Amino acid sequence: MASSFTKQITACPEHIDELGHVNNAVWVQWMEQVSVEHWRQDADPAHVDAYIWVVTRHEVDYRGNVTQGDVVTAHTWIPEPPRGARFDRLIEFTGPDGKVKVAAKSTWAIIDKATGRILRVPAEVAANFID
Repeated sequence: MASSFTKQITACPEHIDELGHVNNAVWVQWMEQVSVEHWRQDADPAHVDAYIWVVTRHEVDYRGNVTQGDVVTAHTWIPEPPRGARFDRLIEFTGPDGKVKVAAKSTWAIIDKATGRILRVPAEVAANFID
């Protein structure tokens, strides 16, 4: 069963840069936070205990600004099955005006916690996240 994950995030003073909007580095932190929360929510607890994910690539399109106090809605999903040890995750952050402010694609690789090695994504791990 495929899954997606949605979360609301409020832009706090510590997220704002000298230009008065959410700093680019904060968007990347939010991307990781939302992705990890999605994993922990929908993965089998045994898989959460056995595996960890690392980012191998981010592609981020900044389409608008978010300022202090604004609430954005983060929505993430995995559009395609994994390729070997990796899969792509899409994330969109929608502002209070309903427009996508940031759209991103992140590539993640799975690591076996016991060995510290990258491995092919097991089918049973992927099953909860893709069609």
